[in-house]
Amino acid sequence: MRSTTAIAVLATATLALADVVSLDSSKRGLCYVKGENAADDAIWDNANGTLTWYYNYQAQPTNGIDDRLQFVPMLWGTNGQNSGFYKTVKGLIDGGRKIEYVLGFNEPDGCSNGGSCINPQVAASTWRTEIEPLKELGVRLGAPAVTGSPQGFTWLEDFFAACDGGCTADFIPVHWYGNFEGLASHMGQVNASYPNQTMWITEFGLPQQSAAATTEFFNQSLSYFDRTPFVTHYSWFGAFRADVSNVGPNSALLTSKGQLTNMGASYVGLTEAEAAKASSASSTATRAGWSLFVIAAMFWTLA
Repeated sequence: MRSTTAIAVLATATLALADVVSLDSSKRGLCYVKGENAADDAIWDNANGTLTWYYNYQAQPTNGIDDRLQFVPMLWGTNGQNSGFYKTVKGLIDGGRKIEYVLGFNEPDGCSNGGSCINPQVAASTWRTEIEPLKELGVRLGAPAVTGSPQGFTWLEDFFAACDGGCTADFIPVHWYGNFEGLASHMGQVNASYPNQTMWITEFGLPQQSAAATTEFFNQSLSYFDRTPFVTHYSWFGAFRADVSNVGPNSALLTSKGQLTNMGASYVGLTEAEAAKASSASSTATRAGWSLFVIAAMFWTLA
């Protein structure tokens, strides 16, 4: 049962506090989306940065992302068949990689825009065979990350009902795209529905809005997450270049040339000078790769 009073109080309280974004937050992670410029990866695991973890919607870590960032595997979706997720994660652990957490299905209540479109009963069956056994290896389990819509709440309720006690999630991942007031209210609903669970905000943003509105939302959200005890991890959706952003150029943490934006520098935890150096290194690597391509093309033409 959800407490609308608690939700209202929570939302009001968040607006009354100052929005101060820290450069150093142990909660902050990377929602990694593979792009065409591999050199950009060096920005995210910069030695001077403060990001602590990442996920990439896959069970295997990303080549090029330093082990300094803790990898969190995800079982993105399922067709009801054995996906091999348990075997893959166990293999990572047996190979010496530290795996403390895994994430369940990505937006299983959605059938577009990245949703995995899974029936709750099928998801429950797959969870019991592929995810639940990881608890015996000391791994903490993230519930399916549903959309921030009412159908997301319904899907998650149906999922846990189908599990019949056999799916013991340790935390609830949350996705939200919209204004800050809506985000605070949504988080209040999730917390009221699952009061004994911590919360990860694994996707959030304010798509297709002005730079000023996006920056305000960014500052409000990060400040709120950092001071909210039940939020233990969060990752902004926008770790890519502005020219390929599907949520608008102002949500991207990189410019179209691969340089950190002001938001990007703040999110990664770099000072202005460190951000400029990191962006310069990425741009240099990109230019070097392009130069090699041009030289190779010249030799191929002459041949």
